[in-house]
Amino acid sequence: MGGISSGMALSERRLVVLLLTLAVLGHLAKLAVGRPEEAPGAIRLLPGGSASRPGSLEAQRALAERVARPLAPGERIDADRADIVEFARLPGIGPVLAKRIVAERSRSGPFRSLAGLDRVPGIGPSLLAELEPHVSFSAPLAATRAPAPGSILGVPAPEPGPVSLVPINHASAAELEALPGIGRIKAREIVAYRELHGPFATLEQLGSVRGIGPAMLARLAPLVRVP
Repeated sequence: MGGISSGMALSERRLVVLLLTLAVLGHLAKLAVGRPEEAPGAIRLLPGGSASRPGSLEAQRALAERVARPLAPGERIDADRADIVEFARLPGIGPVLAKRIVAERSRSGPFRSLAGLDRVPGIGPSLLAELEPHVSFSAPLAATRAPAPGSILGVPAPEPGPVSLVPINHASAAELEALPGIGRIKAREIVAYRELHGPFATLEQLGSVRGIGPAMLARLAPLVRVP
């Protein structure tokens, strides 16, 4: 009798674990599968057979596998295009916050930068610092142009003077932070790399700093100098 009771208890425990697993998968599917009236960016499984219905076990398992898939080395999630499941793969972002990010992007437009991502409730400085190496932004920054001096009064504006290039090997973190696309975190990374490895010999070497890729180097090329 003791053996039968023990076997039944084990079966019951397995059943409870299975039910809990299905409940979690169902919650993820409910969060990630958008309704027809929801904003773009919500996840939809393909229509068709039972494997493609949100409530099916196959669909829930596939969804859970996508969420659980770790980021590859150097992989970045495009915050201006990613869906809920892609956001949920980021560190510190769960399905609830991922859905909130997509909803905010649909309501107010692309984020364009980490500063734009900060407008999502629940995302603060510490989480932004954690996300910085793992996100990118495909939407261009909105151009802001101040009126040229004298143009309001009808007086021709003076010719612009030569651009003062930032010396990448001598600039302080504050000076580097002012460069477009750098910000406080990358500025500190540049200074730390410089202190550890010595001055940069070429602009291309700046690409060795974490978070700086070919696109960023192209933006910085006309603004910095490497003596």
